[in-house]
Amino acid sequence: MPRQFSKLNRTKMRSMRAGEQITEHGITYTRLADGDGVFAVNVMVDRRRIHRSLGRESDGVTRTTAEEFISNLRADARAGRLNLPKGRKVSLTLKAAVPQYISKLEQEGGKEISRKQRRLELALIPFFGEKPLEQIQTFDIERYKKHRLSTPILSRKVLKAGEALPLNSAATVNRELATLSHLLNKALEWGWISERPAKINRLQEGNGRIQFLSAEQADALIEAAKADQNIQIHPFVLIGLRTGMRKSEILSIQRQYIDIDGRTIYLPNAKAGPRTQPITPSLADYLAAYVETLPPGTPWLFPSPAALAGHTVDIWKAFKRCVQSAGLDPKQIVIHTLRHTAITHLVQAGVDLPTVKRISGHKTMIMVERYAHQSGAHIAAAMDKLDKRLKMNSA
Repeated sequence: MPRQFSKLNRTKMRSMRAGEQITEHGITYTRLADGDGVFAVNVMVDRRRIHRSLGRESDGVTRTTAEEFISNLRADARAGRLNLPKGRKVSLTLKAAVPQYISKLEQEGGKEISRKQRRLELALIPFFGEKPLEQIQTFDIERYKKHRLSTPILSRKVLKAGEALPLNSAATVNRELATLSHLLNKALEWGWISERPAKINRLQEGNGRIQFLSAEQADALIEAAKADQNIQIHPFVLIGLRTGMRKSEILSIQRQYIDIDGRTIYLPNAKAGPRTQPITPSLADYLAAYVETLPPGTPWLFPSPAALAGHTVDIWKAFKRCVQSAGLDPKQIVIHTLRHTAITHLVQAGVDLPTVKRISGHKTMIMVERYAHQSGAHIAAAMDKLDKRLKMNSA
């Protein structure tokens, strides 16, 4: 049944003066100084506030135009609800879904929850926040990529005159897209949506060389760490270089999970899932002695009573100091370089890639294969062996 308008009718609209407004049934008509009029709508549809300026009367916009616009909005909303899973009455926006998503991940024992939450809050919600999950389309994903690649990195760095903040990298955007993809997969699994709405294509990342330390540079860094004022940086660097473990994995090591005799460390919260990390004999001997120096009763290998987690979570300042003391460039050598160094030297020592994968904790062989191409020396040596063998057999 058509709505009845008692205020927004032709007679009252014609008698309006410049600057006056009439609002009724979500439609607003404003008289302009030049005598023209503008129509706008402001309505709630499926718990979403929709505010649009529709245009001037002189351009052919009428009250009927506004009524039809609202009617179409509600028709689209009804059509959207037809595609919702059984039991849902209203579309779930990304912003509304995030708290429920994080809560359910915590209940399920999900991985990297804090990182996912940070990406959602800082990047994905500002862009997709009011968008219903089932309406996120591939076109929206492509717009998001373009937007993020042109957005400066959030940084506390003090800029020099004329210096601009660096932009987000393809790797950063891909991690954000991975979080969105995971949320959509879970939304489908939990019955929030009836089908996955968008195809998410990742950006192509650069295939630059992986930075790693030579054996001499690694030794210099270990010596610098041994002499540093921070007593935790030496075991941290040593573990990183002798295992290839990630920063968060090293700092969250629990004493109860160190098996000196078995030469392993159990990692219940590793990035790719729980795993048992092998360690070298020399590192096992070192850890046996180091554990004896820890405060009695502490469960952590790197305790920090002031930290909310109970253990150290940031060791960058001490690491940077050691890098500089070792005569290395802190712009090139970062904490993750320890992991790159350990894995690269395993590959160059001739260890087969499946074993390297087992030691490094990578999810896929593809990631490990990247290390096989970082230095041609070990490959050239292998080809020399092949050449000698074939020459010997043909002699």
